[in-house]
Formats: sequence, C-alpha cells, structure tokens
Amino acid sequence: MTDYSNAPGPDAAAQQNSSNGLAIAGLVCGIVGLFVANVILGPLAIIFGGIGLSRANHGAPRRGMAIAAIVLGIVAVVIWVLLIIAVKRSGHSSFYVHY
Repeated sequence: MTDYSNAPGPDAAAQQNSSNGLAIAGLVCGIVGLFVANVILGPLAIIFGGIGLSRANHGAPRRGMAIAAIVLGIVAVVIWVLLIIAVKRSGHSSFYVHY
C-alpha cells in the first residue's frame, strides 16, 4: 500500500510554480506611469502591486517588486495631481496654449 501522508497538496504545487505576474505587471505600470498616462497607470500599479504583495505574503515570490509597484504607483498619482494643480494655477483651462 502506498503512503500519501507526506505528499505535498495541490496548494504547495501552485505556490511553487507561481511567478507572481501581478507584481511584475504592477512594476511595469509604475515605471511607465511615471512618464506616460500616469492617471491610468498609477492606480493600476497600486492595485496590481497590492494583489502581488498579498500573494507574496502567502508564499509567492517577488515581494520587493510588489512593494516597488505600490510606491511607484503612488508617485505617479502624486505627479498627476501636481500637474493638475500647476495647470489650474496657470489660469489655463486646458493643456493647450492659445495664440
């Protein structure tokens, strides 16, 4: 008779094979969001990084990438807010310069 008491369960196999792709996606969104479309990519970086951090806390790899994604997402959102404040203070109602 075969003894299966020491065999790993399905959760152990899933955690070993996972690469925490959301942490990677969050990091990419955070880096790109610093330069382009920060109003969209900043919140996505925060969301993906948060989910990636949650997965990392349950055994998945790339915890540092998930934390970096959250930080970069916050920085991207702050840049966007500062740009909006600068435009409002300049007196222009849009980003276009009128001649």
